[in-house]
Amino acid sequence: MSNVLTLDAIKGADTMSAATLVAPPRPAGASAGPQACPHTPPCPPGDAIDHAAARIVFSVPEQGWSLRCNGVITFDDTGELLPDHRAVPPHRGPAPHLSR
Repeated sequence: MSNVLTLDAIKGADTMSAATLVAPPRPAGASAGPQACPHTPPCPPGDAIDHAAARIVFSVPEQGWSLRCNGVITFDDTGELLPDHRAVPPHRGPAPHLSR
């Protein structure tokens, strides 16, 4: 069985967020707050400086992206989509150069 998210899986949805992929639907009347991290120690929140330390909960290597427990989507080129819908451009360091 593949972990690829298909169009049929989200058919009928107006929008899809990282939280939709991580969290199951809430029962009627339940709080709309964020889901608690089930990991020990807990993963850092999506707006923390160390948000990339959160565990990967869903990965699609064929498409080059992974979803972290805190709702951050990371891409193979080091770009990110944060839970508040901000995009972080790729941030690779400078290319290593051979010294002579």
